[in-house]
Amino acid sequence: MGHPRDEGLSRRRFLGGAAGLAAGAAAVAVGLPSGDVSVASTRTVPDLARWREQAAHVTITRDDWGIPHVVGETDADAVFGMIYAQAEDDFGRIETNYLVGLGRLAEAEGESAIWQDLRRRLFVDPEALKGDCAKSPAWLRELMRAWADGLNYYLATHPEAHPRVIKRFEPWMALSFSEGSIGGDIERVPLTRLEAFYGNRAVAMADGEREPLFHELKGSNGMAIAPGHTRNGHALLLINPHTGFFFRSEQQVTSGEGLNVYGAATWGQFFVYQGFNANAGWMHTSSGVDNVDEFAETIVTGADGSRSYRYGNALRPVRTKTITLSYRTADGRRGQRRFTTFGTHHGPIVREADGKWIAFALMNRPVEALRQSFLRTKARDYAGFIEVAGLRANSSNNTLFADSKGEIAFLTPQFVPVRNDRFDYRKPVDGSDPATDWRGLHRLESLPQAVNPRNGWVFNTNNWPWTAAGADSPKAAAYPRYFDQAGENPRGPQAIRVLNARSDFTPRTLIEAAFDPYLTAFARLVPGLIAAWDRLPEGDRRKAKLVGPVRLLRGWDHRWGANSTATSLAVFWGEALWAPSARPAKDAGLPVWDYLADHVTDAQRLAALETAAERLTRIFGGWQVPWGEINRFQRNDGAIVQKFEDAKPSIPVPFTSARWGSLASFEANRRPGTKRCYGTGGTSFVAIVEFGPRVRAWAVTAGGASGHPGSPHFNDQAERYASGDLRPVYFHPDDLKGHIERSYRPGE
Repeated sequence: MGHPRDEGLSRRRFLGGAAGLAAGAAAVAVGLPSGDVSVASTRTVPDLARWREQAAHVTITRDDWGIPHVVGETDADAVFGMIYAQAEDDFGRIETNYLVGLGRLAEAEGESAIWQDLRRRLFVDPEALKGDCAKSPAWLRELMRAWADGLNYYLATHPEAHPRVIKRFEPWMALSFSEGSIGGDIERVPLTRLEAFYGNRAVAMADGEREPLFHELKGSNGMAIAPGHTRNGHALLLINPHTGFFFRSEQQVTSGEGLNVYGAATWGQFFVYQGFNANAGWMHTSSGVDNVDEFAETIVTGADGSRSYRYGNALRPVRTKTITLSYRTADGRRGQRRFTTFGTHHGPIVREADGKWIAFALMNRPVEALRQSFLRTKARDYAGFIEVAGLRANSSNNTLFADSKGEIAFLTPQFVPVRNDRFDYRKPVDGSDPATDWRGLHRLESLPQAVNPRNGWVFNTNNWPWTAAGADSPKAAAYPRYFDQAGENPRGPQAIRVLNARSDFTPRTLIEAAFDPYLTAFARLVPGLIAAWDRLPEGDRRKAKLVGPVRLLRGWDHRWGANSTATSLAVFWGEALWAPSARPAKDAGLPVWDYLADHVTDAQRLAALETAAERLTRIFGGWQVPWGEINRFQRNDGAIVQKFEDAKPSIPVPFTSARWGSLASFEANRRPGTKRCYGTGGTSFVAIVEFGPRVRAWAVTAGGASGHPGSPHFNDQAERYASGDLRPVYFHPDDLKGHIERSYRPGE
């Protein structure tokens, strides 16, 4: 059930010759194999001696699910072992994340990735990162060095591993991917518009750039429940990120310096992004707070060809920078392209619109982001967590927090620029008007939040902050408009529904709430369809043709299930209705769900049902098909983009896309050559944590811990994942006893 995934602007051709003036690209053929782009040899004798010495201070214990429990004498030792264990499980994903982060993906994948690399390099300068690394606090430099050493030691001890590009990792590289989110703010820059500007040609907007801002693959759910609303009197936390499958590694990392953290670490990063320690836990959800902005710059070209931009009553020179990018050619050699890029004090120029050059402003604080990402994993309570949040280097994620003191909280991102609320920052603002400039950052206490609310719970489903704690939520009227651009989504009412259902939560009932099958979107939309059919005159051909489908949906309880034929029909109907409605909804400034409920016509509702029934019949031979026959999980290779085949084993998944209100999300598509729909993302990791005197947790990950098809842990959690059957987490040493497959030091 495929839907475009990336937000973008409507298609338009650039006017005039400004883009032509801007683009200074040159292609150069270089007679070197592309693999030689990297730093030379991975190992030297002094390196190996140092790595072996550090490895002697690290123990990796694999439990019976293949999950690594890493223990180091120091934090640096633990980081060394953590990243080494990640590399054992999936080095390919680690390298790919840093090819993306460093703007070097085209060196592996060819010139088609050059625009993605250019977008990255507009904001990420390797030389600047080297300088940032050198100026970092000594403890952070030690961790970055241990990170690079752990990866390089893995490569030195695993000659069968063949990096596509990066043959040696350097400490500064860790700063290129420092906050753990699934794309970061940079991905809001549409690539086709960037290519049109710097490539000096008209480029059609990609389908994925036309969709509204949030998509279920970029979502997540988090809930925190206060002791007063639990049976055992202990705070509970739900950790449920929605990402592409196999996006993070599940690990426990412990040191003799106070580190003891468990959870999901994005491949290649040395901090647990979503997880918990013995006293506190945190879950991040993609936020609708507006913290990236576009400024429309008025460009003035002088008689000598120099370019300036208007700012107030003055002209300022346009900044220029040459960026040279390498790419892999079709014959495996290396080519280069050079771009003259432009910027203003607002940020790099990323496109042109209506005769203006558009500058893009976002958070670019890699050192602070890496400090905050690591230090919060050692926070023991809410006060400690907030102290770390004072670095204000989280720009894209809300946080749900709980601790063993019984404190719970919902927090919005800490990096939020202060702006003049009379301007609509959802659109490009006039860069020539100084009043549109950022005016520093909001103080933490001025941000929307809910800390220890009286109602006893907090949540977020990538929706607005205004319902995060029920009646005790922050009030929209008290904040500037830019504190929300997401609005509500169907998972929000569903979360409130399950949270209000009881005041005696246990870990088991919180798991059940996370997998509750009720689909709020269809509970809202299907009655309109039924009413439209009921209003048809008896002689209308649609009355007879749709009598069966309408009868099925009329009797449905709006709950997903593997054996439910109504779920299949409803999903196919919803998709048929969504496709022609997404653009009008965006143009009207409405969430698509509101548009579908209040603005589509009876004729559109009925036509979509005809389309759904016909499509099911064409593909499966009839319109009454159990949902589990369509919606499947399959993991048959370790590729980042895997191939799917109906003839190979797969398992049914009962839950649907989050689009329809399911908290448990499964994003599936028909693939080339398949009838069935196979998932590639959605609910990717789930953990329930209980903060009693002794922390307890349960978890499941999509597929398994290993990225190697030959491993017994490649797909050993798939059935548990599909059924919501979380396994106990072995957090304490005595939990781990009896569940150990192997204990070893890196290099052994």
